[in-house]
Amino acid sequence: MKFALSYSCGKESSLALNRLIEAGHRPVCLLTMVRTSAGRSYFHGADPQMLRAYSEALGLPMIECPSDGDDYAEAFERGIAREENRRWEEERCARTDMRALFPLWGARRTELLDELFRLGFVCLVKCIDTETLPRTMLGQRLTPQLAAEMAAAGIDLCGERGEYHTLVADGPIFMRPLDFEIGPAVELGRYAAADIRLRDANPTKETQR
Repeated sequence: MKFALSYSCGKESSLALNRLIEAGHRPVCLLTMVRTSAGRSYFHGADPQMLRAYSEALGLPMIECPSDGDDYAEAFERGIAREENRRWEEERCARTDMRALFPLWGARRTELLDELFRLGFVCLVKCIDTETLPRTMLGQRLTPQLAAEMAAAGIDLCGERGEYHTLVADGPIFMRPLDFEIGPAVELGRYAAADIRLRDANPTKETQR
């Protein structure tokens, strides 16, 4: 079955893409919500250059869905027509004659992280809620040790309550890794974000998907 994926550049959407491909489905495009006023993707803060790099590294067209919030649902529907919960996404897809799939639905948080680590996904901590996690985690690679520190802090291990977000730099779905450099933290109220930027272009992996 062909599918379009709502893609954030983070760990869960990357793992969902991998699961669907492994199940024999064929991706045709990625849809990413972009905050118009900031010129970056929602929640993960990927700028246009990074979104192009993700598109090239994953070998899939990236459809940007611009919105400043009030028309978020309509912008997502427009993106689907161009090729915080399950019901919302099901309604968006139903309005555009598509069926919603949720490859990670119901999985345990530890199961998802174990799968990410086992498959070799490289995930960098992009932003954190400073009331629940220390700033020293910004820019770090998500590892079993870091996940254990997060668990000790009592957060949702996948950051589903907004405790942290990641940018994925490599993994089995990537045709080439993305080479990021980590800049200083940017303070955003109770949140803080690492200034993660692309370095020069990376060589193509020898093994392509």
